[in-house]
Amino acid sequence: MTSTTTAPPVTRRLSGQRISASAVFGINGLLASMWVSHIPVISDRTGVDHTTLGGLLLILGGSAFVGMQLCGPLIDRWGSRGLTIAGALLLAVGTLGPVFADTALQLALALALFGFGNGALDVSMNSQAVVIEQAYGRPVMSSFHAYFSVGGMVGSGIAAVGLFLDVPVAATVATVAAVSTIAVIATRPFLVAGRAGNGADPVPSGDPISRKRFPPGLRGRIVLMALVAFALMLAEGTAYDWSALHLVERFGTSDAAGAVAFGAFSATMLIGRFAADAVTARFGPVAVVRGGAATAVVGMTVVICAPVPAVAIGGWALFGIGVAGGVPQLFTAAGNVTAQPSGRVISTVVGSGYLGMLAGPALIGPISHTFTLGTALWLAAAAMAFGAAAAGVVRTSGRAPRGSDATARAKLDV
Repeated sequence: MTSTTTAPPVTRRLSGQRISASAVFGINGLLASMWVSHIPVISDRTGVDHTTLGGLLLILGGSAFVGMQLCGPLIDRWGSRGLTIAGALLLAVGTLGPVFADTALQLALALALFGFGNGALDVSMNSQAVVIEQAYGRPVMSSFHAYFSVGGMVGSGIAAVGLFLDVPVAATVATVAAVSTIAVIATRPFLVAGRAGNGADPVPSGDPISRKRFPPGLRGRIVLMALVAFALMLAEGTAYDWSALHLVERFGTSDAAGAVAFGAFSATMLIGRFAADAVTARFGPVAVVRGGAATAVVGMTVVICAPVPAVAIGGWALFGIGVAGGVPQLFTAAGNVTAQPSGRVISTVVGSGYLGMLAGPALIGPISHTFTLGTALWLAAAAMAFGAAAAGVVRTSGRAPRGSDATARAKLDV
């Protein structure tokens, strides 16, 4: 349904806050890509095999989840600005650890720090985005996630050029970390000091921050949000980990051709994220999640049943369009589900999605070993089908439109 609420005017200050938060999302993607792009080099340096690397990735994921859950209550008490800066700086420092590690133990410790910083930043910057979106009074969340993708693509390009020119990996990563640190510090004066929450009801007197993780009447909805986030990010993670390999294994193509499949997915997902805000404003978040998930199911079906590589690549591109807009709508819903500060809710939904992204490789690998990779990919299609069925969980409350009163703007005060 199209909203008839008139969005408040966008001030120069609010626009600057959106730009600064977008920069933080981009920096997160840039720093994360420094690890992902250099995994083969770091693995050779530390002498870890694939089995050991899998265990190390679990350490990274576990520490990120811990960082997410610890940040939620802190954001509810103090707001997300300071934690966003701290998380970004910790991630920048943590990016250096893996490239200087010489042993598996050193790499494990480095990835634990890297993961914790990434988890803390993920929750805090999404909390920033929720508050800014509330002040805008219209959907802008997907654009923030698009800038994360832009940062990842830029970082991958930097890494590729550095490796091609035989620049020491440590020099490349240290330069990116230093530039990111300066950029993060520069954004601080423009970030939001307020806390996420829909502001529709007053916070109880004498209890400014509820000690309960979830309001009793909303627990079921929040749990469903977490499950949908798990499913959607499981499917998204499947594309990251298996799109290139599927093309190579199914059709015997070259590794370069396999990379085209992942490139097609990444490109359409980026385009979809930049377009999703306008689509959400026109048709609503439920339609974006349901329509996108259904599109992703069709895309994955095309991938699995494709008779030739070109059709499979087209399927991955369609899959990218389908998954683009769903997760941002969930994060927006998490930030608006309660009138009280919602850092705990955001950390739960973001953390559940992150677990889903980790679960994809863990589940699809054994299934593909027992059957085929094509058979295993039906898991991603099933996850998106669940997302389509449960899309109603992101429906916004009719009590108070986001950004419709002074409350949302007041939370932006620094």
